[in-house]
Amino acid sequence: MARKPSQSRLSKELPFHSEQGDQGTYQDSSLPFNKTEPRGKASLEVLNEDSPLLAPQRREGDDASISSGTPVDELDFLDDEEQEESKSVWYLFVLTLCIGGLQIAWATEISNGSPYLLSLGMSKALLAIVWIIGPLSGVLVQPYIGIRSDNCRSRFGKRRPFMVGGAAATLLSFLALAWTREIVHWFLGLFGADPESHFVQVASICFAIGWVCLLDVSINVVQAGIRAFIVDNAPTHQQEDANAWAGVILGIGSVLGYLSGYVNLPKILPFFGNTQFKVLSVITCIALGGTVFISCVFVTERDPRRDGPPSTGAIGVIAFFKQVYRSARRLSPQIRKVCEVQFFNWIGWFPFLFYITTYIGQLHVNPIFRAHPDMSPKEIDDAFESATRIGSFALLIFAITSFSSNMLLPFLVVPTYRAPPPPLKGSTSFHSARSPHRNGNQSAEPSGTPLPMSASMTSFFPPPPDEASHSRLTRLLSLAQIPWLTLRRAWLLSHLLFALCMALTFFITTPLQATILSGVVGLSWALSLWAPFALISAEISKRDVAARKTGGVNDDQAGVVLGLHNVAISAPQIVATLVSSVIFRIAQKPRGEPGDDSVGWVMRFGGLAALVAAYMTSRLREEGTRQDEEVKETMEANEERRGSNAV
Repeated sequence: MARKPSQSRLSKELPFHSEQGDQGTYQDSSLPFNKTEPRGKASLEVLNEDSPLLAPQRREGDDASISSGTPVDELDFLDDEEQEESKSVWYLFVLTLCIGGLQIAWATEISNGSPYLLSLGMSKALLAIVWIIGPLSGVLVQPYIGIRSDNCRSRFGKRRPFMVGGAAATLLSFLALAWTREIVHWFLGLFGADPESHFVQVASICFAIGWVCLLDVSINVVQAGIRAFIVDNAPTHQQEDANAWAGVILGIGSVLGYLSGYVNLPKILPFFGNTQFKVLSVITCIALGGTVFISCVFVTERDPRRDGPPSTGAIGVIAFFKQVYRSARRLSPQIRKVCEVQFFNWIGWFPFLFYITTYIGQLHVNPIFRAHPDMSPKEIDDAFESATRIGSFALLIFAITSFSSNMLLPFLVVPTYRAPPPPLKGSTSFHSARSPHRNGNQSAEPSGTPLPMSASMTSFFPPPPDEASHSRLTRLLSLAQIPWLTLRRAWLLSHLLFALCMALTFFITTPLQATILSGVVGLSWALSLWAPFALISAEISKRDVAARKTGGVNDDQAGVVLGLHNVAISAPQIVATLVSSVIFRIAQKPRGEPGDDSVGWVMRFGGLAALVAAYMTSRLREEGTRQDEEVKETMEANEERRGSNAV
């Protein structure tokens, strides 16, 4: 039987350095409180990775990076002596709240950006080029911000400076874009320019394009910071829960965003502006600014200054691309496979998200065009305006279904890790311990033990007073779980469901049928918002924890890895745009003619990509397939190796 590393052995491997340089005690007057411990007699509190008294020092001969030596999957970072405390549901809610404001910003730009830019006089050809800025900025900005935030050593934290700075730039961009016409007219009016002249119109378009570029860049800065912020501040065993909450809040943001675009806001809130986009921009600023403020104030990041100096210094253009390339080469097999899935997954999702309203609108106008073949351009525009509102309603149904699914799915899917057991009598915390759930070892559970339950599920309820009450609560909540439905399998099924729905477009003939179809697709969208981020976040968190436990440095932290993941999301959007352009050129009919099914073919192309994504998902491995004893033996061997190096 393998032995667990003892407390004394761990404490001997973590020498304490005082300001005077001696290794016998640890004393730092700059910390919130002072404490002196004899070497070799450190308490569990001192050994806790979150204790302000402990900063692990790397000894000569130790691994410099977690990427070398023992693989991360073989490190038993779940030792009983070194446990991450579970967070309450309210903590996870506040932690992920900021992503709801970000989603409202995305919904505002996607649903109302195009009509607003077209109202300035921008052509559709130029509009298509402008919208490529978003994916391009995602490919470049998020990896760069990820690297910069990983190396940030500010006393305010790694991620918060980028979240706050990006949010401020986003707010400014929305307001300037919404009041483009007034700003340009006022400024050029100082020089006597005619507001109705062609020059002023061109100037307004150029001014708007500039702010769209800044808006896309700043939104990507906020997104990079928020996603890494969630990974850094949620325990490894609650990464699925944190990302499930992120999916719920994203659903709420989508519902509010699409609902706001569906109603006549200037009539309801005239003091925010006289156009739909102006009012939406003000609402977006309030939502994004408020949610980012709450998350940053009430969630405290781990002090990055305790991690030592950053692994890289100033990053130039060439150095940035080299760093991204090295990080991509070092990605773990699991994260690399998730990114491969996301590439094909987003080739499928991009046509649906951007063209579903156009598809439903075309179904609405087809009988009108058949009954009135000689309609004037004005009558055609009026028909499409009415069709756009019907398409927007379908997006609202889609968002509501996605939100409902995000609320329900965490109770149906078997989590990778179960909630910690209740503490012994006299403990002060309900979630004070942690135990792993291995999906491949469910048979190892004692007879009659209920299915594992995620930590946040228990947090919806008051702490049980004893172990028997905890067991009853676990059994009650686990009744809803489907034993074979892991997160990976649920994601795979969502791809197949999406592909089936896209194939059904061959038989869709009415807007009502298409609206119902959109609602069903919302289930697949819910898993796309949850599964990939949960799988990647758990992998990143494991590597970070393992690096801190061994005194090493994880060079590829949440920022750069999530930045590379966003490349896998943004790059296929460019591919999908190019393929869609070819399909439109071949299949599109003149405006005003009935039976234009070009958008349907674009969405069916997306369904084929979803089938490839389903195959790639089947190649992902389930977490925890190794036996517990093998992990413990590997951990002991790693401890022995480090001990021999020290000697």
